Amino acid sequence: MPEEYEGPEGPDNLNEPPPFFPYDGTGGEVEAAGSNELIEVQVEGVFQAESGGSISRFVLVSDGGRKLPIQIGPFEAQAILHVIDNDRPDRPMTHDLMRNILDRLGASLVRVIIDDVWNTIYYAKLYVKKGSEEIEIDGRPSDAIALALRFDAPIFVTEAILAAAMED
Repeated sequence: MPEEYEGPEGPDNLNEPPPFFPYDGTGGEVEAAGSNELIEVQVEGVFQAESGGSISRFVLVSDGGRKLPIQIGPFEAQAILHVIDNDRPDRPMTHDLMRNILDRLGASLVRVIIDDVWNTIYYAKLYVKKGSEEIEIDGRPSDAIALALRFDAPIFVTEAILAAAMED
């Protein structure tokens, strides 16, 4: 939406969250109920379900007992499956390109944290380290998982999210 940008510096409200992100309007983030303790999970696989003629794809992560299915797009499903199946395409896919860029810059992905959910949409953060500096980057869980698998980086989910998934 180019009309939102009012000059070379962009919009004046960059410190405000986008309208789709879960905030309560008081300047603070809406806290998820439950514990924010981080639980390491493993990718169990990618699967699809058909309903009413449309296909939904999911990546399934688990802490060994509890399972969390996260809906993903077809390209992200393919990107995750390439790593799981140890399949290497002839040319780098987008997530491979991102891995190559980070490698060339001397940076690496050290962990992924799936730390929020809002209206069944999960949110993730990627933690990239270059030298002694660690940078937090917002991302979709599907992209974060695809990159974590390429870097062999651990994936964490908050206890609150895993507990809520077990209630559903």
